[in-house]
Amino acid sequence: MADDESQFQLVTFQLGEELYGVDIMDVKEIVRVQNVRPIPNAPYYVEGIFNLRSEIIPVINLHKRFRLKKMEITEEGDEDQGGFIILNIDGNKIGIIIDRIARVVSVKLSDVKNPPEMISGIGTEYIRGVVRVENSYLIILDIRRLFNSKELQKIIDINN
Repeated sequence: MADDESQFQLVTFQLGEELYGVDIMDVKEIVRVQNVRPIPNAPYYVEGIFNLRSEIIPVINLHKRFRLKKMEITEEGDEDQGGFIILNIDGNKIGIIIDRIARVVSVKLSDVKNPPEMISGIGTEYIRGVVRVENSYLIILDIRRLFNSKELQKIIDINN
């Protein structure tokens, strides 16, 4: 198979008005909204921690991190609303709050384009690429760049 036909899968979700995706290989699981306990002196974008089967998971609010508005909640389709995606970043589990889970999609590597300079307030340093989907686009996040090493260490230290 030719390189340009290589595919990878993304777990897609909505934050505000935009559709985002993360590599399925970085996703541990998706869980419904849990009771999150705030942490004193945590970075502004850390919502707190929650207990997932006796494991303490720090929760990141990407709305705060990227200064995004939350999605308007509608009555229909409530079963898909809200929740956390549990990411595995270099062996550390971190939850990110999402407005709505979308679906798993396969993307051809050749369809991934470089992102424009600024997309909805998110700097390109957090974006791996952009893919056209129907009448819109899907922003592929680079989860390893969401936090610099100091921030990641602070988040990981919350567990300890």
